[in-house]
Amino acid sequence: MIARTQEDILSRINHIAGSDDLFGFRQDLLINALDIDHARPFLQPGVTAQQWNRSRWDGYADAEAYGREYLWFAVHKVVNHRSGSASRAVDKLTELAWLLGRDDVVAAVTAAPYPRYGAPKIAVFAEGLSWPLHSSAQDPDGRTAFTRMAAGQPCSPDGCRWCCEE
Repeated sequence: MIARTQEDILSRINHIAGSDDLFGFRQDLLINALDIDHARPFLQPGVTAQQWNRSRWDGYADAEAYGREYLWFAVHKVVNHRSGSASRAVDKLTELAWLLGRDDVVAAVTAAPYPRYGAPKIAVFAEGLSWPLHSSAQDPDGRTAFTRMAAGQPCSPDGCRWCCEE
């Protein structure tokens, strides 16, 4: 569950506002962790507590349930060579680790290299939280494309037509 106080979350939102969160993806994730009273300045006028609670975390029960599903989404963005979406996923997963009070995971993700669409960062996140990685993209040697990419290899042992061989 969320390990940060409402005040901690508001402070972090203020800290990242206008910084490297150009499109507000990190901020959006953090706002989901606020209760209605603290979130109100970020919401449309007239949003009720019931509406807010139903829409938070994309309808998942809590931050962890959302994060576990979002991890699956992130892995598929990497495997499908979706650079912008993969970058956004790394940002959101890093903020999620922070919300869960896992500063060790935040530090490990930050220190991990980004090549291969952030696969190493996402793998470090999953390992740090002991969450399973998901990918349906199996390559011929039985390892998933994501696992290969996280290890710094191209997605396929036969090479990559989308240039993840850099």
